[in-house]
Amino acid sequence: MQPADIHRLIQIVVEELAAAQGGPVPERCGCHSLLYECCPDRLKDILEAGATRLGLHATGGSAGTVAAMIDHTLLKPDATRAEIETICREAAQYEFASVCVNPTWVSLCASLLKGSRVKVCSVVGFPLGATTADVKHFETRRAIFDGACEIDMVINVGALKSGDLRVVERDIDAVAAPCREAGAVSKVIIEAALLTDEEKITACTLAKAAGADFVKTSTGFGPGGATAHDVALMRRVVGEEMGVKAAGGVRDLEGLKAMVAAGATRIGASAGVRIVQESRGQQPTATAKGY
Repeated sequence: MQPADIHRLIQIVVEELAAAQGGPVPERCGCHSLLYECCPDRLKDILEAGATRLGLHATGGSAGTVAAMIDHTLLKPDATRAEIETICREAAQYEFASVCVNPTWVSLCASLLKGSRVKVCSVVGFPLGATTADVKHFETRRAIFDGACEIDMVINVGALKSGDLRVVERDIDAVAAPCREAGAVSKVIIEAALLTDEEKITACTLAKAAGADFVKTSTGFGPGGATAHDVALMRRVVGEEMGVKAAGGVRDLEGLKAMVAAGATRIGASAGVRIVQESRGQQPTATAKGY
């Protein structure tokens, strides 16, 4: 990072900590939070321009809109081939944004979903984030080679908490760079439940500086999942330019709406079928547990 980048990072951290602790809201919040309670006039303009994540909060959203926000997820270590095939069938039927699976299943999913609009998402450095940057780089390239169009990587949480920001920056870039080269979407999992608000702000700022496409709340394997507080904080930091994915603990339509209202543009959930059925007014049926 250049000195100017470090200075800007410090400035953003100070501003966002003040906001998170109830202090005066910095001027930039009105431009970047995209929360109805904060800037309703701006929200109106964004809705009229066609934004779907805020349209859902305001109108309830159609089933198609809801499904298109969901990464249909199955990441449990004992997932079987039959279960993977099931989530692919469900994803094609309900037209989810993607299926999110462990790397070993990427090739199978890409084959099963060929010709559909559903993308294949894989995870890197999952679930601890404690592998080295070069390993994450290779894992990313292999997942893309096997057919992944989106990559959800876990940051080096220990390095972040140690204040080793250059290590974290290189860690994220090791995944974001090959994603850009291949035209794949990169999502950075910060595992918010392990972080202070200051660390969350720093992680999101580094993800933005590295050119990632999304920041994501959680792996689903940590001590906690997505919260509206964390989503709103992440949205303020990354602004309009990046996506925010809420994952971990979103199990029904009301939970999805709460995350969208806070600023999420993508939802990671193993209960995607249930959520879409609820949005259609149908009686929910059982679905696979993906975490």
